[in-house]
Parts: sequence; C-alpha cells; structure tokens
Amino acid sequence: MTHQVGIFRQPHQALTIGIILAVTMVAFEGLAVTTVAPNLAQDLHGIDLFGWVFSAYLLAQLTGTVLASHQINQRGPALPFIAGLVLFGLGLVITAFAPNMPIALVGRALQGFGAGVFVTCIYSSIFLCYEDALRVQILAVFSASYVIPALIGPYIAGVLAVRFTWRLVFWGLLPFLLLATVLTLPTFLRIKSGDQPNSDESNRFGVAIQLAIGTGLLLTGLGQLPQMMGVWVALAGLLFVVPPLRKLLPAGTFVAYPGLPAVVASRGLFVASYFGLQTFLVFALTTLKERAPDTAGLVVAVGTLSWSTAAWLQARLDRHDGGDGRRLRVQVGIVFMLVGAGLAPLVIWIPNGDLGMAVCSCILLGFGIGLAHPTSGAIAFNCATKRSEGAISADLQIADTFTPAISIGLGGALLAMSRTSGWALSLGVTAAFAVQLLLIIVSLLAASRLPQRRKA
Repeated sequence: MTHQVGIFRQPHQALTIGIILAVTMVAFEGLAVTTVAPNLAQDLHGIDLFGWVFSAYLLAQLTGTVLASHQINQRGPALPFIAGLVLFGLGLVITAFAPNMPIALVGRALQGFGAGVFVTCIYSSIFLCYEDALRVQILAVFSASYVIPALIGPYIAGVLAVRFTWRLVFWGLLPFLLLATVLTLPTFLRIKSGDQPNSDESNRFGVAIQLAIGTGLLLTGLGQLPQMMGVWVALAGLLFVVPPLRKLLPAGTFVAYPGLPAVVASRGLFVASYFGLQTFLVFALTTLKERAPDTAGLVVAVGTLSWSTAAWLQARLDRHDGGDGRRLRVQVGIVFMLVGAGLAPLVIWIPNGDLGMAVCSCILLGFGIGLAHPTSGAIAFNCATKRSEGAISADLQIADTFTPAISIGLGGALLAMSRTSGWALSLGVTAAFAVQLLLIIVSLLAASRLPQRRKA
C-alpha cells in the first residue's frame, strides 16, 4: 500500500472527500463569524455579551461532542451525523433572523451543538477507517480544508457586513450545508462501529450538561465583576466545573500526566489561545483601530493559510521520519505561537503599522498551530488505541472546545470589566491578549510530557 497517496485511493477516497466537504463548511462558518461578530454585537446592542457569541457555540459544541460519542459507540456515526447537520442548519436560520442578542446566542448554541455532533462523527470515522500512517495525512486534510474558506470566506463576510448585513453570512451557509449532507451521507451510512459503550458512557452526557452550566455560570460571574454578585456567581460556576471536567477528561489531564493526558492538556491550551487571539485581534482592528470588517477578514485569512501550509509540511515530515518527530513538531509549533502571541498587543499600542503587526502575528500563530494541531491528533489516536473511537474523538473535541470557551469568555469578561470599571477599552483587550499568552506558556510545559516515539 502506498501511504503517501492512500487517503485519496480506495477504500478511503469517498470518505476523504466527504471529510473535506464537511470540514470546509465548518471552516466557512467559523471564519465568517469571527469577521462579523463585532458587527453582530453592535447591531444587536450586545457588546457586553460579545464573548458569548463564541462561548455559547463552544459550550454547546462540548455537550454535542459528548452525546455523539455515546451514540456513535451504540449505533455508529450515521444517525448522529444527520442529526448534527440538521441542528447546525436550524441554528443558522435562528441566528439569521435574531432580533436581539439573546436570540442570536440561542442560534449560536444550536450551531455549536450540531457541529459538536457531526465533527465528532468525522473524528470517529478517522479512527475506524484509517491506519496510523494515514491519520497524519487525513488530519492535515482538516487544515487544508480551510484554504478555500480562508481565501474568500472572511473577505466575503466582511463585504456582506459592510454593504448589506451580517445576517447574509448565516443564510449563505445553508447551501453548503445541503451540499455536504448529500455528498457525505452515503459514506457515513456504510461505516459501522464494532465497539460497545463503556459502563459509564450513558452518564457522560449529563456530566457534559453540568460542565456547560457550570462554565456558563463562571463566565457570567466574570462578566459581572467587580460587583460582589459576580464574585459569588463565578465561584459557584467554578464549583460546578471542576468535578465534571475531571470525569470527562483522561485521568491526569490537569497535571499533564505523560501520554494521552499530556496530549489533551497541551492541545486544549494552545487551541484555546489560538482562537482567543484570533477573536480579539479582529475585535482590536475593527473596534479600536476602526478597520473595516473585510480588512480584518483578510488578516484572519492569512493566518488560516499559514495554518494549512504548516499542516501540509508536518504531513511530509511525518512520512519522512515515520512519526518519530511528532513530539518535537508539537513543541516547535507552540514556540511559533508564543512569538505570534507576543506580537498581538502591539497591534493596539503602536501608532502605525497595526495591520502589518496583525498579519505577522496571525502568520506565526497559524504556522504554529498548523504544526501542532494535526500532529497532536495523531499522537492521541496512537497512544489511546484501547479506548473506543467515540471516547477518543470526544477527548480531542473537548480539548478543542472547552478551553476556547473559557479563554474567549474570560477575554470577553475582561472587556465588560473595562467598561464597568471605567478603564480604557484598550486595556481590556490587552488583558485578554495576556490571558492567551499565559495559556501558550502552560501548553508548552505540558508538551514536554508528550510521548517521544509513536507505537510500532
């Protein structure tokens, strides 16, 4: 078998194309919303809830992820995949019609829940259908699927927001949803799961709901600081968050125990930082620097193209060294992100050159996560082969959803605090950048405990 081209040959060809289509749709949505979120928040008079545009999506995505892992283990990925696409589409319609910020957040939550379900199905299909030598390549396809959306998505979203309305961004995704459903469903119907659910699997959904509620309380409390009520609500949320998080994540994740726990810990932190930095870079450009949304969208596109380029490079390097350099590639990627994060605050504080600095920051951030993200996924699949495919997929998805919700929500809370405390908004955004920088540093420490070599 020729592993270099195996993902585009039988029996993998149809599934690979289906994955590309589904991920491309999610990429369009994510990049477009990042671009138009400031317009959405201003138009619906919800600047104080800006962080919730992303956190509502991510928290619901977490819940959908855990539910999907249970259903996949019982019935296979086909039915959850259909349900996820339907809920995603319903969320698009609700957000497009939203008359106020709370309704828009309901739509975003449905989008997130649906995305959590069908993206987990995609991860499960990778575990079931691709051997280890091909997983790095198909995970790189995840990143490559962002290329076309990165080239046109943010710019088109910005143009629509400026010349027409941000609502067209959500309407415009519906045809892509229909196309992805028609072209990918036959492949998913043929995938069967051979594992039975674990004895505690049925409890995971309730635990995920508890985690989402606790995180919502935590972020709500943070947004009410420095009022005393905010302190009490945040503490209550923290008490709700820790126990379910310990149950959902692999044992030892909080201390980055060597092996899968370290992979999940490191990945969750650098993913959180990437999306947090990207979100607040766009906010800084459009709100503080008064750049047009389409201009900010092009900056996001540059970072995404950098991500795709690095993902392609890491796949070639993996073929060259047989996977032995995976840990080093993750660590090098995080170092690139660290440098990019250090440049982000300069976008606010330098008198001129904010666009150039934002582009440099996004290029470094994108290249870094492009090295680290697909490689960490391959490491996770390799060191967790005794777990069911649904649980493996859920571990990766939780790493990709929970910590970004916290990092973006915390940054949004800092923006709200800057308004209620009389700070300059620039200080609030700078504080949000500082949080993301700290997460990258901790992620790099956790990455020192990744496995050095892949299993034979």
